Amino acid sequence: MGEIEIEKIFLQKSLDSELLLRWSKLLEYDFFRLYSQHLILYSPPNKNSLGEKKKKPALPQFRKNIYSKELIDFILELIEKGEKTHQQIVDEYRIPKTTLYKWMVKYNPNERNKNE
Repeated sequence: MGEIEIEKIFLQKSLDSELLLRWSKLLEYDFFRLYSQHLILYSPPNKNSLGEKKKKPALPQFRKNIYSKELIDFILELIEKGEKTHQQIVDEYRIPKTTLYKWMVKYNPNERNKNE
């Protein structure tokens, strides 16, 4: 594959998933993680109420507790810059409070010093 073909692929609006998988393997970078993180952040809330029986979904469910370092840094940066409050993060992205505070202690040196 020459430079011209690579440039054509780069300029395409979309890529076939098989081609994206090949590029992920070749470059040793998980391009699919970008999409899965988007699904985790912006998926609609679960509408099951306590009175309803939970049915096992036909499709596999994404695990909500898989957060990349990039995502954690993004969330902590929103808080640090004052763009979002802790409660807004919890409400909008449905990240549990305990998880958020653990991140703040683990990844934010300023918060770590306050808690010691």
